Amino acid sequence: MPGKRDDAISWDEFFMRVAWAAALRSKDPNTQVGACIAGPDHRILSVGYNGTPSAMDDDEFPWDTSEDPLRDKHNYVIHAEANAILNYRGSLRDLAGATVYVTLFPCQECAKTLAQAGIGEVVYLDDKYDGTEGNLISKSVLERCGVRTRQLQLPHPLD
Repeated sequence: MPGKRDDAISWDEFFMRVAWAAALRSKDPNTQVGACIAGPDHRILSVGYNGTPSAMDDDEFPWDTSEDPLRDKHNYVIHAEANAILNYRGSLRDLAGATVYVTLFPCQECAKTLAQAGIGEVVYLDDKYDGTEGNLISKSVLERCGVRTRQLQLPHPLD
């Protein structure tokens, strides 16, 4: 009888592929972001993607960037990380020490939310806004709150 296969994907790759699949649900025409929160026991706790609040009809939503704050998507969309926390149906205590896998490095608001929820590590694919003021604030928040960060290098999951 042959031994077990040794080419299974790693836990990091598995959870990041889940985050990537979640990003595919985003209706945003410019940036699709997904998040997957995994516990230390390698179990998925929650998943989220960037999108409008569930009660809002996203078919009638202005998906553009606009000078008019009432027509700018950025003022309506909930980010993937926040959605993953809001989608979690257990006690927030269960998120303490968990790892969030995100396709894009968290913004400063999400960094604060993740730290407050007790997330222990942020694993990300892309750091598109590296060096911008918001990105530097985000990194400072995570570092000051003891949240580890690391970038994962993966081929596109559909390749």
